[in-house]
Amino acid sequence: MNKIKIAIIGIGNCASSLIQGIYYYKDKNPEDAIGLMHWEIGGYQPSDIKVVAAIDIDQRKVGEDLSKAIFAKPNCTKIFYNEIPEMGVKVTMGKILDGVAPHMAEYDDNHTFIVSKEGEKEKEEIVKTLQDSGAEILLNYLPVGSEKATRFYAECALKAGLAFINNMPVFIVSDPEWASRFEEKKLPLIGDDIKAQIGATITHRTLANLFRARGVKLERTYQLNTGGNTDFLNMLNRSRLKSKKESKTEAVQSVLETRLDPENIHIGPSDYVPWQKDNKLCFLRMEGKTFGDVPMNIELRLSVEDSPNSAGCVIDAIRCCKLALQRGIGGALTSISAYTMKHPPQQFADDQAQEMVEEFIMGKREK
Repeated sequence: MNKIKIAIIGIGNCASSLIQGIYYYKDKNPEDAIGLMHWEIGGYQPSDIKVVAAIDIDQRKVGEDLSKAIFAKPNCTKIFYNEIPEMGVKVTMGKILDGVAPHMAEYDDNHTFIVSKEGEKEKEEIVKTLQDSGAEILLNYLPVGSEKATRFYAECALKAGLAFINNMPVFIVSDPEWASRFEEKKLPLIGDDIKAQIGATITHRTLANLFRARGVKLERTYQLNTGGNTDFLNMLNRSRLKSKKESKTEAVQSVLETRLDPENIHIGPSDYVPWQKDNKLCFLRMEGKTFGDVPMNIELRLSVEDSPNSAGCVIDAIRCCKLALQRGIGGALTSISAYTMKHPPQQFADDQAQEMVEEFIMGKREK
């Protein structure tokens, strides 16, 4: 089969994990392919994904072959596959806009971006790069808070004729106006804000469903997260967190029988701990009432490698996006967005979203 040709904005930890995974599963078979939700989607295996263009702004990555750039600082994710051959894809300088938080300049080179001295590229140049590469799908891995930059690259995708997978919390796919524009051009959209395979949000949603199914009234809850990658460093600037907090909070509120008052639910990044690197710790507490109005609570500590955890969902989103392209379907893909994203255009219970994805893969559901 033909390769699924993708372009990536932001060659950070998440892009590194995704690319490592593409090569890691190349030599596997279905029986020993641990860590995948689907070995095959529409005939496509993980190794059928090919990165043909990459965009970043860090001088340690711009101009380098992608095989080297994914291991360059400040990337700190776990290396589970390091035998990546030269890919023949040079990382291109992008447009900065609000893609870098000003406070990150206060940290040393191991923990922050070093902006390339190469001049920023304008929209026409980026569109040409995407078109010349032959990419079909553009993945957005920009930092949280990159509102202007995300809209800029969504416009580039539209102009270049690419589908768009928005892995971060700027509301593109869940905005009807953006969805309509992509639908007019028969370009699929998946988003917004990637979930992990087993992460804080999916665990919180599962426990919330358990409370509801077992007749326990949830009265208050919090989810506190710490990590040591550039994502957590970036999020120390609370002004960049509005959409992130909304995305994560809505993902939990949407599965509750009765929505909690804002003062009784707190979900969001808590702090940056450099030595944690790409390890993410989630501290979760849920308080409720059981039979006879008797109080109970759950406290949970979850430890995951953040970026590989998200790549397990992205690798399915890419292949479902390819199916939509083949079928001439444009606009927001409801099923895979609900299954793999925190803030999809329409929220569904996770088991229902999984069923919808299976129907979409088999061609029994349009979106």
